[in-house]
Amino acid sequence: MSPLSPPGPSLHLPPPPPALTPTPLSVQCHARRHIAPHRRAPPCCRTAHTLFPLPPEAASVSFSPRAGGCCRRPDGTGPWPPLNPPPSSRPTATMTEQMTLRGTLKGHNGWVTQIATTPQFPDMILSASRDKTIIMWKLTRDETNYGIPQRALRGHSHFVSDVVISSDGQFALSGSWDGTLRLWDLTTGTTTRRFVGHTKDVLSVAFSSDNRQIVSGSRDKTIKLWNTLGVCKYTVQDESHSEWVSCVRFSPNSSNPIIVSCGWDKLVKVWNLANCKLKTNHIGHTGYLNTVTVSPDGSLCASGGKDGQAMLWDLNEGKHLYTLDGGDIINALCFSPNRYWLCAATGPSIKIWDLEGKIIVDELKQEVISTSSKAEPPQCTSLAWSADGQTLFAGYTDNLVRVWQVTIGTR
Repeated sequence: MSPLSPPGPSLHLPPPPPALTPTPLSVQCHARRHIAPHRRAPPCCRTAHTLFPLPPEAASVSFSPRAGGCCRRPDGTGPWPPLNPPPSSRPTATMTEQMTLRGTLKGHNGWVTQIATTPQFPDMILSASRDKTIIMWKLTRDETNYGIPQRALRGHSHFVSDVVISSDGQFALSGSWDGTLRLWDLTTGTTTRRFVGHTKDVLSVAFSSDNRQIVSGSRDKTIKLWNTLGVCKYTVQDESHSEWVSCVRFSPNSSNPIIVSCGWDKLVKVWNLANCKLKTNHIGHTGYLNTVTVSPDGSLCASGGKDGQAMLWDLNEGKHLYTLDGGDIINALCFSPNRYWLCAATGPSIKIWDLEGKIIVDELKQEVISTSSKAEPPQCTSLAWSADGQTLFAGYTDNLVRVWQVTIGTR
């Protein structure tokens, strides 16, 4: 998430909880009983308590693997997602995959700061905005209008900087410049929990894969771990960022339970979730950082910000892999769920890299429609893929969400 604008006062909390140990993956099959197959789930399956179904004495954390498993990493040494078409149906040497603009979503009255999608409900997305709201969109995919605002989630008193959806698709989590986080029931559109503890703007929030833990980053320079009842369990202070914490993300990899963060101190930090201690400092950027994203299999992360460089890091070995030149400030990054692609919001455009060949697959730009010679295109501030990897949603400073689709073309 990009703070994009300068500011808008650390808590001394109880000592860290007992060391957290990843639960064997076999345990995860029990947790799935909380995933409702329909939006109208029975009340017992939709309360905030079902997001944190552990008894008090259970201190371990279990991570669920991404749906569908994974296949090969871009460097050829590990896995990534299996949703790619089989070789027989892939484009031939004379055909390429490219992006085609399908439409826009109009409804916000401020910059679109973040977008969230969920595989449980492919016809719904969420968008957060500087208009202090989160909009739940129903995707109609019409020629004239790609979607309609179904509901607005209201409660924050300042810009909403981030929004994510729980893995069962029933809840959303948001962070705001009002210094709070909110947990939302997406069936009713109401706030079920309000998280108070940060002393400055909350810039980033995330769910762990099993929805039992929440992490947040703030302009107060702290990272906080919460349970879903709104209780702050730990505040990272030792070796923490010396400037604003602009983005925090959990890894989905159960064998390497970590949190990745980045900040305006130009650093990417990897934290061991078992003891909340620093595992790795990734140094290399020359400007403040806006965003970090973790690959679907948890093996890589990418970071970007003011210097316009997208840097790729190996999370298993704790080393820098390579750098891709974005050519402009990077406001957002996201990996495709089913292709070896990294997408970057670079100023007004979106660059899509193939990580195997380290080449640009496509660059998406907006035309400036204005009679003013000083007119500039809107900046792209947020990115999110649909779960099937066929649709890319992008938020902009002109208050619109633009929608692209993967198509096959010749070049």
